[in-house]
Amino acid sequence: MEDAKSFAKITAEELYDKVSQKTSLIIIDTLPKELFDKRHLPGAQNACVFQVVFPSEVQAIAPDRDREVILYGSSSASHDSVTAAEKLVRLGYRKVFVLTGGLAAWRQAGYPLKGNDPDSVDDGDHLVLDDRSYIVDIEKSIIEWTGRNPNMTHNGTLRLLRGDITIQQGSFNGTFEIDMHSLKNMNLEGNEWQPVLVAHLKSDDFFFAEKFPTARFTIDAARKIGESLTAANFEVEGALELRGLRNAMKFLATINNLSDGAISAEAHFDFDRTQWKIIYGSSRYFEHLGMHLVFDPISIGLRIVAR
Repeated sequence: MEDAKSFAKITAEELYDKVSQKTSLIIIDTLPKELFDKRHLPGAQNACVFQVVFPSEVQAIAPDRDREVILYGSSSASHDSVTAAEKLVRLGYRKVFVLTGGLAAWRQAGYPLKGNDPDSVDDGDHLVLDDRSYIVDIEKSIIEWTGRNPNMTHNGTLRLLRGDITIQQGSFNGTFEIDMHSLKNMNLEGNEWQPVLVAHLKSDDFFFAEKFPTARFTIDAARKIGESLTAANFEVEGALELRGLRNAMKFLATINNLSDGAISAEAHFDFDRTQWKIIYGSSRYFEHLGMHLVFDPISIGLRIVAR
């Protein structure tokens, strides 16, 4: 062991020797069950480290905290088995080992695997964007907005009327129409001031929905900036037409594949409303605002689902 509060590492060769000696081992596969069912080390049991019940599953497999427990995950690039080992150490297990390089190292060494598809190769989660056109699912897509003043924060939603995205050789273009009459406020739900605020935001002081019932965002380009599926992986450039004015806009987005074949895009950013001449309450344009002062940035949380 590295120290009293840590865990040790074991190589594929060392573990294979132990397995070959038919030593009674507790080997735990820390990956999701569907992957364990496909392929796993001989004699391994499964307790997925991503599950909330992981600690209780491990304790059911290895009730004796003085037994050697060997953990493995997918590869050296993934923190699955290390995270599992840290959890076991905190639970009081005293002989915890992590297979260096995980399942990938075991396979690379040519050692046998068990399961219903042991020879299959899975290189992990990654984004796949086929050349095709997508239609935005307006029921699953939403725009969340947040506006602020020195005394309060207001938030709400807007809905899309329609939208489309075309992907060709990794390049994006698309158009989204936003229904400005769909504007809702959430934080004043049940308060008598809620309809007053909504009417104010739809009026000519802000978005002037009667004259400009729709806004439009056009994607001009989307550049891939990373491989992560949980952080921004694309930079999106386009133009927002709002209240009769069109201005360039750029923001970061996280794009993912969904299990049903759709794609999702998630983005969070601020934009300066005064660039679209929405100047109510802005101290750049008015003096003596008092209680009517409103911060210029509007925060947007955007989720788009397209099929």
